[in-house]
Amino acid sequence: MNKCKITAEDLVSIMSFGKMPIANGFIEKKNFDKEFFFEMEIGFNEKLSLLQLIDHPKPEVMFNRNYPFFTSSSKHMISHFKNYSQWINQNYGSNLKKIIEIGSNDGTFLKNFNNTNIESIGFEPSLNVSNEAIKQGINSKNSFFNLDSVEEEKKFKEQTDIICAANVICHIPDLENLFKSVNKCLNQKGLFIFEEPYLGSMFEKISYDQIYDEHIFMFSASSVQKICKLFDMELIDVVKQETHGGSLRYVCARKNTYEVKKNVSLFLSEESKKNLDNSNSCFRFKKNCENSKRNLVNKLLALKEDNKKICGYAATSKSTTILNYCGIGTEIIDFICDTTPEKIGKFSPGKHIPIKSMDYFYKDYPDIAFLFAWNHKKEIFDKEKEFSQKGKWIAHVEL
Repeated sequence: MNKCKITAEDLVSIMSFGKMPIANGFIEKKNFDKEFFFEMEIGFNEKLSLLQLIDHPKPEVMFNRNYPFFTSSSKHMISHFKNYSQWINQNYGSNLKKIIEIGSNDGTFLKNFNNTNIESIGFEPSLNVSNEAIKQGINSKNSFFNLDSVEEEKKFKEQTDIICAANVICHIPDLENLFKSVNKCLNQKGLFIFEEPYLGSMFEKISYDQIYDEHIFMFSASSVQKICKLFDMELIDVVKQETHGGSLRYVCARKNTYEVKKNVSLFLSEESKKNLDNSNSCFRFKKNCENSKRNLVNKLLALKEDNKKICGYAATSKSTTILNYCGIGTEIIDFICDTTPEKIGKFSPGKHIPIKSMDYFYKDYPDIAFLFAWNHKKEIFDKEKEFSQKGKWIAHVEL
């Protein structure tokens, strides 16, 4: 029987997406025969209301020297992190002196605290993006956030006012170590604030591409509340976010330190009505995934039979799940265009579709562009108005 990564209790097996490569493992041709795959299966802990990967690669395999995503490459995310920092200052900034970011990437968020009296540090395990943060004047530590690494940062131990993260906590398999590290750093009234893709949004949109090797957990208000209780903390606020196709911002504190806001009970009640706190919703999601896969493949095959030229737009980590789960390769998609230098000239994980620069998109527009970065559609549609007049966008979710 498969066990929960937090409590070691039995998991309810929900579904398998088949053999899956490293989602961000864009690969050179010479390394095709060395490519790593794992069985990507999800299970549900009924007691914690927590959906999770049953197996996953080691964090060191996923987050290494050359992580191919820079937060600052997205105007939308730059704006979001500016708003995030302003929200923190407006709501909890009156006595804010020290802040930690877990998974700080290239420093886009912490940059908003430069030239203030607030002392900050970011923990970032991928060397290339950590180095970029340092160039931007950020105090970036090239390390995972854990009991060993926080021990080295004496001036943040028991003195930190806020620890924050965005689309990071779901990447961490050892949540016990994480919460112990958080408790070691926070002062008595300190807050742990993090944003994660929302289970409810994923189920509603059937956005199964949210599930890949890095996303070990899919959180809800119900699961975060129950996890907090395991570590003598409590969920005191929940705020809806539009990022990543639908996210929640969770505000957690030591028990009985702050008043719990009404938002928490409202979310918990709504999740109970939708069965997000039990496995019934998961099995419904499984059926929806199977239907979505069948419909997508049939649509793409019909377009190819009609001699339509199809390319992918944005070589995202999420695209790896779509392509490999649905069995979509170069027989359907000619290439995927992207702006990231670290990806261009390589091939997509698993299905080995060529990754090309945006020049290939602009010099000869395809008939169809498969939008893998659908969660950034507003930013992309604003940028690609000319193509929108000539070609057609499609995705596995409703655009």
